Amino acid sequence: MPVWLREYSWRQTASAVYLSLPLRGVRVTPANIFCTDQYLKVSIPPFLFEAILYAPIDDTNSTAKIGNGIIFFTLYKKEVAMWDSLTLANANKENLQYLRENAVLKAHEKAKEETEAKKVTKQEHKKYALEATMKLEEAERKRIEDLKERERQRVTKELELWKKQQKDAEKQKRVQKEVELHQEVEQLKEKKKEKMNKTRIPNEGTSKTRLKPTKGCHGSYSMFSENLKEEQLPAPRSAATIKINFTSRVFPTALRESRIAEEEEWLCKQAEARRTVSADLSELEDLKEEEKNPDWLKDKGNKMFATGNYLAAVNAYNLAVRLNNKLPLLYLNRAACHLKLRNLHKAIEDSSKALELLTPPVPDNENARVKAYVRRGTAFCQLELYTEGLQDYEAALKIDPKNKTIEKDAEKIRHLIQGTTQDS
Repeated sequence: MPVWLREYSWRQTASAVYLSLPLRGVRVTPANIFCTDQYLKVSIPPFLFEAILYAPIDDTNSTAKIGNGIIFFTLYKKEVAMWDSLTLANANKENLQYLRENAVLKAHEKAKEETEAKKVTKQEHKKYALEATMKLEEAERKRIEDLKERERQRVTKELELWKKQQKDAEKQKRVQKEVELHQEVEQLKEKKKEKMNKTRIPNEGTSKTRLKPTKGCHGSYSMFSENLKEEQLPAPRSAATIKINFTSRVFPTALRESRIAEEEEWLCKQAEARRTVSADLSELEDLKEEEKNPDWLKDKGNKMFATGNYLAAVNAYNLAVRLNNKLPLLYLNRAACHLKLRNLHKAIEDSSKALELLTPPVPDNENARVKAYVRRGTAFCQLELYTEGLQDYEAALKIDPKNKTIEKDAEKIRHLIQGTTQDS
């Protein structure tokens, strides 16, 4: 049999009802609370609290704060009016049973509608992310094609200019050779004339002088035999050596087709990844295979945080960050642990790092960015830096303007800032 909780206190304004329910000695979670527009139930075995409210409330904006053995409800009325009592008076069992069943039915329908809405929103977000990715890839592909086309045109112009220079050089060499050949022919002609002049008879009137017979030709004489022997062919071309130097390349592509800045950035990232993996290798040798997985360490840290063991959660997140420092959720969860441990400066640092990694801002990471702004703003406020904290809360409201909790906390910070200004 359940133990009915009869001790509670409540007060009201024209627009809200404030209900305080003491529950000392038991642990309460949000799963123990069920609330609709006219029905409120808190079930913590063996304790049970049930109330059929006097008038409908706005169950979407109403809140329940759990802490120090007390559940404090803030119930916003749908109609501005003062209630005669908290619960509905003079209701028979059949009417109460009908209200209970109707409340459960409405809750199921609302949960179903929210699930369908989340599914539709998720599909829209995926579609938007896919379209954005396709546009980025198309723009990148077009940029690469334009870069290749410009590079091809430049190389083509350089090649045509080189070919023209080669043709001009060959033409000049050919003209020079023709000139040299012409000079050699002229020289040979002059030598022949000189030989012919030497072999002529000096005095045609003296009959005693005779020409010497040539060897191998009995009774015949040759005037050009010596000239023919002296004719020579042009000298052979001189040999030369051409040295070709190639630019050293890590990638197999040609230098004119490469993207040097991006390649150097990729090489630096690879070197950093190798250093990260090889760093503290002696410490990682004793770990199991699953303990070297950042996702496994993140889940373990989440479980430690849920049980309240914040130091162990921080250690798990630290090791996960050493294995992979590009996951924003690791910094976001570690910031929550630092807030619990009052390490406020570290919480601000981890929240800022998470926001740096949560780029570009897309609908899929809206929830994470809101948490990062709220946690950093909370740390600023606890350090009494209310202006910086208000800026972070306002940034979170720009992302999620329908979040009433953030809006109320931001309003409290504004009041604190105004009060500080008036005191000063």
